[in-house]
Amino acid sequence: MLIKYEFEVRASAKFLFDLTQDYDLRAKWDPLTTEAFLVNATVAAQGELVRCTASNGLSMDTVYVAYKPNEVAAVKLVKGPYLFDKFAGGWQFKELSPGKTRVRFSYNVSTKPRWLSWLLTPVVGFQFKRETKKRISALTKYAEAHYEAGA
Repeated sequence: MLIKYEFEVRASAKFLFDLTQDYDLRAKWDPLTTEAFLVNATVAAQGELVRCTASNGLSMDTVYVAYKPNEVAAVKLVKGPYLFDKFAGGWQFKELSPGKTRVRFSYNVSTKPRWLSWLLTPVVGFQFKRETKKRISALTKYAEAHYEAGA
């Protein structure tokens, strides 16, 4: 199931990219994530492993498949909750003008067991959509408050 959201934020692409990829700040603005960190590195980059724990207590390990500062960060599932068969996510940032950026969140989720995926994937997708809307709202609010304060 493909889940996509596109929205605009009054902040620069660099500020938003740095904010979303800074794992020390992530739990401050992201209601879906209680903990996130790089497993074997100090700097995010393509090929690096990230562990995220959600507010429901479930954890997943993802690996960066794309990492282009100020533009795109994309990951795919390496290890996670049994329920996920596949998971991939990407965040894209396109600066429209100074201090205004279009952000696109894209997620692709499928569940297992495969014979029950036709039922479980839409349920998990619905929940993920709901949580993503909260994440977008929180990111926008946090970014705009802190960007304006620091700009």
